Amino acid sequence: MLILIAVLTALAVLSIIVVLMQVVPGRGGMASRLEELHPAGGVQEVLARRKRQERSDRLKSVLEAVGENVASGRTDAGATRQFLMQAGYPDPSAVAIYWAARFTLAMGLCVASLLFLPLFDIPFLQVLLGVMWLTALGWVAPTFYVRARLKARQKQVQLALPDMLDMMVVCVEAGLGLNQAIVRVADEIDHVSPVMSEQLAIVNLEMRAGTPREEALKNFAERTGLVDIRSLVSMLIQTDRFGTSVADALRVHADTMRTKRRQRAEEAAAKTTIKLVFPLVLFVFPAMFVVVLGPSVIAIFRMFVSLQ
Repeated sequence: MLILIAVLTALAVLSIIVVLMQVVPGRGGMASRLEELHPAGGVQEVLARRKRQERSDRLKSVLEAVGENVASGRTDAGATRQFLMQAGYPDPSAVAIYWAARFTLAMGLCVASLLFLPLFDIPFLQVLLGVMWLTALGWVAPTFYVRARLKARQKQVQLALPDMLDMMVVCVEAGLGLNQAIVRVADEIDHVSPVMSEQLAIVNLEMRAGTPREEALKNFAERTGLVDIRSLVSMLIQTDRFGTSVADALRVHADTMRTKRRQRAEEAAAKTTIKLVFPLVLFVFPAMFVVVLGPSVIAIFRMFVSLQ
């Protein structure tokens, strides 16, 4: 009976997804339409690309609809949007797709476990525990993935921050304004940190669109979520308000960032001795004991056997 219920549930979910994919029209973007008009490929390639884009748009529409229904009663939409933006998902539909991914993955693992776990003659209680565990895993797995991506981006920005400040000091001392220096640094630091280059380019685009520089810099700090970037933005805003030298402030801040980076490296090196305790105790020391004491133990064992 349990297997029949699981099969019927899976069929119902698949039927709903197929109906939604057929009903919801595909929404092609301007970029996809421009790619279709590009004469590099033949007609078959253009048609295949168009079909792939239509399928992708339909799937995206379905996920958006599911995600909006899941997140309709939640009050943390702003925090979720900021979390996804810091992880590199600035699309307006990222929040809905995020909740849809969590929901569909959890339901998919739940249905799959209900279908396949009873086939291995597992007791009902263990099947129930496995279903609960896999459902919880599917619910939290997208969060872990997004958080890992966020930490990787933050680490890349943090490592590139001193180099970015040095480039900005050189540009400002060469006679460029702060806005032009941001544009120049965004182009030059692309091979060092694409994430930093992308964020600086967004700051430039916001200022060109009419956003005040102070607000654009604050948005830069919000998108990264780093304390060092917040301190840099605060320093630039205060320098702009009080009319002090931008080059001197940037040089001092660059020295501070390099000192912090060196201190982080020293701290990480100091932690290695503690982190090596567990591999030594679990893997290295037992092997050394076997190699050193093994022959002696064998000789003593043979001696006792001969005495008998």
